[in-house]
Amino acid sequence: MERVKAARRMIRWGLVGLVVGGSVWLFVRTVRDVPGAHSLPYEHWYGNWPAVLLATALFIVFLFGFTRPRRRAEWRNAGLCTAFFISLFTEMFGIPLTIYLLAPLLKLPPWIFGHNESHLWAFALDRLGLLPLQLGVYLVMVVSIGLLTIGVGLLAVGWATVYRGGARLVTHGIYRYLRHPQYLGLILIVLAFNIQWPTLPTLLMAPALIIMYVRLARWEDEEMATFFGEAFLDYSARTPAFIPLKRRRPDIVAERSVKARNIATPEAVTGREQR
Repeated sequence: MERVKAARRMIRWGLVGLVVGGSVWLFVRTVRDVPGAHSLPYEHWYGNWPAVLLATALFIVFLFGFTRPRRRAEWRNAGLCTAFFISLFTEMFGIPLTIYLLAPLLKLPPWIFGHNESHLWAFALDRLGLLPLQLGVYLVMVVSIGLLTIGVGLLAVGWATVYRGGARLVTHGIYRYLRHPQYLGLILIVLAFNIQWPTLPTLLMAPALIIMYVRLARWEDEEMATFFGEAFLDYSARTPAFIPLKRRRPDIVAERSVKARNIATPEAVTGREQR
């Protein structure tokens, strides 16, 4: 039995290493790329439906595989996130609906928007005279892939850490520094794609997704406070939810712990489903 558990643990962390390693490799490759080296004209970039299907399937499998939604709120968030990916990759590789709406306002034909021009933040920097298009694309790609790498890493490492947590409160590994690394990872992924390839639907969905994941994190904190009691209240008092700040002083930890106990009493959070 112990050998089986050890083998599963090795497979689990091997999968995480593969995902994180691939993300880091992509980031390094992006940093080392020559600005503007991958530009393609409109007719060669769009209409690539195999790329739409492949990218959408890859990220949906990644989303459901590493978040494992079980409850209604989690499925609702996962559903909106799925819609985000479908909309994003449909416009990124298939039909650029946002560009069709934007081009007439700029008095430009849609077909001038090739691969580089479709990075709309870079295109805006170029039109405003702040940064040449090729350098703008390079900046957008480095920032977005960097955020994407961090987000994917947080999501994958968080999944591997809590996979066999069972009914125990997990406070080691990445959870020593963050209470909700997976939700932070998803938020960073949403922000990364809106920097890299903004579209009207994804820009509208991004605030809703962020608010939903923040609310879900707070709901889970209340649930954990009910289930684990003092252990979780002490943990939450010294560990931030999303931003890994420096360690708090003992007196601040004690003060926040007392406040948490006064707020998150069992009477205030009854009815929460055990995670």
